[in-house]
Amino acid sequence: MAPNDSKLRPPGFVLWFTGLPGSGKSTLARLVAEGLTRQGRDAVHLEMDARRKAWFPAPTYSDAEREEAYARLIAEASDLAAQGQAVCLDATGHRRAWREAARARIPCFAEIYLRADIATAAAREAARPEGQVMAGLYAQALTRRETGREVPGLGPVPGVDEPYEENPTAECVLDAVLTPEAARDRVLGWLARWLAGRSPG
Repeated sequence: MAPNDSKLRPPGFVLWFTGLPGSGKSTLARLVAEGLTRQGRDAVHLEMDARRKAWFPAPTYSDAEREEAYARLIAEASDLAAQGQAVCLDATGHRRAWREAARARIPCFAEIYLRADIATAAAREAARPEGQVMAGLYAQALTRRETGREVPGLGPVPGVDEPYEENPTAECVLDAVLTPEAARDRVLGWLARWLAGRSPG
């Protein structure tokens, strides 16, 4: 049997890193993917923000666009896991229905929820540079809510314009005040136990 035969590969899985913008999920998903790679896993960091930019170069964040974006993201993560990859999916996913859709489609799936209050998330988000998404999301969303002035390119912001729908049975919950390295180590430790518990026999 060839060394790269798919029967020799460990089963793939998807970890959905979810939480408010600024909770640290992007950094944590990347660190966990890197840690899994060092362990010999075929790991990939799948970023919603990067995918959204590719799919919708001028995003409107309408409900229809968001539904399509999450459907595409879930399909991609599902396909990668089916190929044996360890997928660290990084997306706010503030509507629980999106995360449940992934759970229903992906046999080996777990939520990694970074719990943060608005003040913590806003402070962290304000400190990060402009990247895949607009900088200063919370400040601009709060100003928009107070003044009624629209901000070009700024869609509804979870935590300000829409609630984040928590899942009380999320598999792994972390407080966003942890350092990225401490959070990574906790996730990797939890993951080893979780995967062991799912192994047949």
